[in-house]
Amino acid sequence: MSTTNIAESLGTLSRRLGYDFIDQSLLRRALAHRSWCAEVGGQPSNERLEFLGDAVLGWVVAEIAYRRHGDLPEGKLTDLRKSVVNATALAEVAEEIGLGEWLLLGKGEDAAGGRQKSSILSDAFEAVLGAVYLDGGVEAAKALVARLFSERLDVAAGQLDRLDHKTVLQELTARLYDTAPVYLLTESGPDHSKTFKATVLVDGIALGAGEGKSKKLAEQQAASEAFDALSALE
Repeated sequence: MSTTNIAESLGTLSRRLGYDFIDQSLLRRALAHRSWCAEVGGQPSNERLEFLGDAVLGWVVAEIAYRRHGDLPEGKLTDLRKSVVNATALAEVAEEIGLGEWLLLGKGEDAAGGRQKSSILSDAFEAVLGAVYLDGGVEAAKALVARLFSERLDVAAGQLDRLDHKTVLQELTARLYDTAPVYLLTESGPDHSKTFKATVLVDGIALGAGEGKSKKLAEQQAASEAFDALSALE
């Protein structure tokens, strides 16, 4: 592809994002998966931009949630942020803007369906956000996140009572390990005032623990802790 065609292609993606890059090389780098970089040599991957974008996304979503949903306590705000700041949600946003068609992938990864993989799409979106932040600053990054996530946050805010940490964890472990989490339960205390403790194992490793006055509460707390632990590893 010629330099002119590359510029035109990136310009189309910029219009889908709703942001015009001053330095289009930042956007091109955000699309460069490590598999492509390994093949062409001498090109930086999008991993550093992904690191930056992940941090930017977290605090921008937290601010939007705080400002738009002032009636929610801290715990609910955390749940609200988790509902959109996760690999599944980010991959959905990436698919909505058609990000996959612009990715620079190695031949093997491309042939293996890399353009549709949630992990690659979510990472690429974070890298693009990191590029927007570097190119246009805080306000440009905030505008992009607000445009793509505000409606999702509003919908999620109306469903907070139905957010199920066990379900979210199960979806994540199925994607990452092709297995389901296992919960180990113990109980103590008299029948009228029992305390339940839960430990959740993912791929045989204990990743979360919870305690509550019911099995459900203990398991939900353990699932939330395990989800945070797994998300930090992605």
